Amino acid sequence: MGTMGAVVAETLRDILDAAARGVFPPADGRTTVVAQASPRDAGVLAFTAHSVVFTDEDPRWVYDTLDAVPCDALAATMNARFLAAFMERTGRTAETIDAMLVASPLPGEPPLALKEIADAGHPRIVYARERRDDVRAWTADDGVVVIGRGIAGRAEVSVEVDEEVRHRGLGRALVRAARHLVTEPLWAQVAPGNARSMRAFQGAGYRPVGAEALLLSATARSAGCSRSRS
Repeated sequence: MGTMGAVVAETLRDILDAAARGVFPPADGRTTVVAQASPRDAGVLAFTAHSVVFTDEDPRWVYDTLDAVPCDALAATMNARFLAAFMERTGRTAETIDAMLVASPLPGEPPLALKEIADAGHPRIVYARERRDDVRAWTADDGVVVIGRGIAGRAEVSVEVDEEVRHRGLGRALVRAARHLVTEPLWAQVAPGNARSMRAFQGAGYRPVGAEALLLSATARSAGCSRSRS
């Protein structure tokens, strides 16, 4: 069966840390099932010809459900029928399938002047705190950058730029500045249709490593969809 995977000792964080170093699961057409790193986060990571499903559900259910999806086995984990069954099984929902990008930290101070803030009411911070832990936020003129710990405790970044100053390179400057604020790989989730954000992250040195479908718990769902995925 093309979707079957072997029992592995790796954790979700092991897999993510390896991917950040450029070491990916084998491109063997299989699916690996690992336990959730926290009750909050379940979902699917799709790398080249290998998927990782992170869930506390029975792995046999995952493999049986994937085998019943009428599509190429390589695409089954991101197929709408599997994701719908996964959401129904777990009582979760999802927003979108994101591109998954990562960048290494940069030394020294950010080249952009940033001021750390603790505005709990800022929409970007509210959104981040529903999905991440240890959230911190910084502002620059007309923009905000937020870093927190998301899937398996990895460092994740999101940004927002005021509408009136878009198309001037501030988004790229913010996500590059974020690399100076961490000492570990920094991850980003970007909706593939958001070409502007994709260009900004790639221009700032983030490299695409796969796709991600994050299933949201009831607590995270209460915040609704983000205005932009970046």
